[in-house]
Amino acid sequence: MSGGTDSSVAAILLREQGYEVVGVTFRFLPTEAMDVAIKLAASVAARLQIEHYVVDAVEAFSVEVIDYFMEEYMKGRTPFPCTRCNERMKWPLLFGYASKLNCDYVSTGHYVRIVSEDGSSLLAMGKDKDKDQSFFLWPLLDWPLQRILFPLGEMSKDEVKACAEKKGLRQVSKQKESIGLCFCPNDYRPYLSKILVERKREIASGYFFDEKGKIVGVHRGYPFYTVGQRRGLGLQLNSAIYVKEIEPETNKVILAPHSSLYKKDFKVRAVRFPYRHYMGDKRLWVRIRYRKQYTPCMLEWLEGDSMKVILDEPLDAIAPGQTAVFYCDDMVVGGGYIE
Repeated sequence: MSGGTDSSVAAILLREQGYEVVGVTFRFLPTEAMDVAIKLAASVAARLQIEHYVVDAVEAFSVEVIDYFMEEYMKGRTPFPCTRCNERMKWPLLFGYASKLNCDYVSTGHYVRIVSEDGSSLLAMGKDKDKDQSFFLWPLLDWPLQRILFPLGEMSKDEVKACAEKKGLRQVSKQKESIGLCFCPNDYRPYLSKILVERKREIASGYFFDEKGKIVGVHRGYPFYTVGQRRGLGLQLNSAIYVKEIEPETNKVILAPHSSLYKKDFKVRAVRFPYRHYMGDKRLWVRIRYRKQYTPCMLEWLEGDSMKVILDEPLDAIAPGQTAVFYCDDMVVGGGYIE
C-alpha cells in the first residue's frame, strides 16, 4: 500500500471480494514525502480495519536501485529504475512478507491483468491501455503468477477514482499522479551529480564528436547524456543533432542526424522468456518505450540469457540499459535489458 488511490482501491475491492487483507508499505526513501505516504496508507488501513505493517527498506533500496541508477550512467547506459525496483525490491519483498504472514496471495494496484491459457497463468495488459503498466512488470515472469491478484486490471483510472470517492477516500482520490522517478522526479542530472559527490566519484568534461570523428564541441561528462537526446547539448549547430552513441572508456559522446539513430536489430541481456513455444508460431511484438512503438519482431536466442531482436521496421534511439518487453497480442511473454 503506497498511500495512493490505486493501492487503496485495490485493498477495498479485495475486502469486498471476501479476502482477508493485510496492508504492507515499504519505506524506500528517508524523505518527508515518504512519511506522508505511509501515514495515508495507515489511515486507509485503519478505515478498512485491516492490519498494516511498515517495512524499512531504505538501505536495500539505496544499494539495489540508487546505486544501480548511478552505475548504469557511469557505464554509458540509460537505466530503468522502475523495472529494477520491481525486479529487486517490491516483488521479492512482497512475496517474502506474504510468507512471513502466511498469506496465499500478493496484490498491488497496478493496471495489469493475470489471464489463464491452457491451464497456465499469464501476465496481460490492463484494460485501460492509457494506464497499462505491463511494460514495467516483465520481471514478474520469474514469480508464481497464480499467486498474484490485480483488482484494477479490468478498470479504468476514472472508475478507480470514482470508487475511491464513493468509499469516502476523498483525500486519497484527489492526490496528484506521480510522474518520473520517485527519488528524482525531474531532470536526473542534478540528482546524479549529488550522489556522485556523496560517493566520491569524479566526472570529467570531454568532447562531442560527429560520425566522422571530428570534434564538434565540449560536453560536461558522458554520464549526463543519453542515446536519442537532442535538447540540452549546449551546441549551436546548423542542423538538428542527436546523441547516437556514448563511449565511457574514452569519454566520447557521438552526435549524428536523426536518420542515423535507426536500427533494424539489437541485443537484449538478462532475458526472461519462459514461453519458448511463442518464438516459433506466434506473432511477437516488442516495445522499447512506455506508451510508444509496438513493433513486430523476430527473436533469436544467443548465448546464456541473451537474445537478438530483429525488427520488421527500424526503430530510433534504442538506448542501452533500457527495457525491451515482448508481447503476443496483449500478453507479456518476455523482457530484458537492451545491451
